[in-house]
Amino acid sequence: MISNYTVTGMTCGHCVGAVTEEVSGIEGVSDVQVKLEGGTMAVTSAQAVDFEAIKAAVAEAGNYAVQPA
Repeated sequence: MISNYTVTGMTCGHCVGAVTEEVSGIEGVSDVQVKLEGGTMAVTSAQAVDFEAIKAAVAEAGNYAVQPA
């Protein structure tokens, strides 16, 4: 299953790396693709991942906000 999100507040490649690392650490997530241009994030998992876990991971990465796309 692929879930798509919009992440705001990212300004550079480091931001992308930080968000990718934190979201990748969520149990059940098998792949994360974050693109700076457009602020998109695709999260691949076997089952749905709780949005609160996504929000917490993105917040842990830095001063970013996330919403379902």
